[in-house]
Amino acid sequence: VELDEECSEILVRRHPAASDLRLVVAVIKTITDLERVGDEAERIARMAVHLAQEGDSAHLVGRPYASLMNMGELVRGVLRDALDAFARVDATTALAVAKRDRDVDREYEGITRQLITFMMEDPRTIGHCLDIMWSARALERIGDHARNICEYVIYLVEGKDIRHTSLEEVEEIVSGSE
Repeated sequence: VELDEECSEILVRRHPAASDLRLVVAVIKTITDLERVGDEAERIARMAVHLAQEGDSAHLVGRPYASLMNMGELVRGVLRDALDAFARVDATTALAVAKRDRDVDREYEGITRQLITFMMEDPRTIGHCLDIMWSARALERIGDHARNICEYVIYLVEGKDIRHTSLEEVEEIVSGSE
């Protein structure tokens, strides 16, 4: 809230132009995505508590836990690197990080397939599997928010809104300005 207020104050009092205005816009948008990351993290924590309370059936779906942990590490790295690219205003790194969102999406799809198989084989696992699936979905969304942050970095550096542009086209934009 404080950052939002400070950005509004800058817009009202200083009337920034060009790159300064892009910076304020990128900060405002990043704040929104970071709030959503926090919401997703809270959702994951609730699922973890729920799964821990039902620990007796956890052995039924042990393998997806390992996949979820791997996905969590991947997402944590993507988010950290996206924020690092933002702090450095580094479009090249932002593009590389945005590409890693594809890996997050593949992990999510793999976990989903794995969980569907478990639920079909043993209906007793459905509740547990759904909790894991919701957690995986939250991680996938965090990856999407990290990609959004990377898009804001590229917007900040290049002055182009690349939200609905393929990564290949973005690569041409970023490499063309180096």
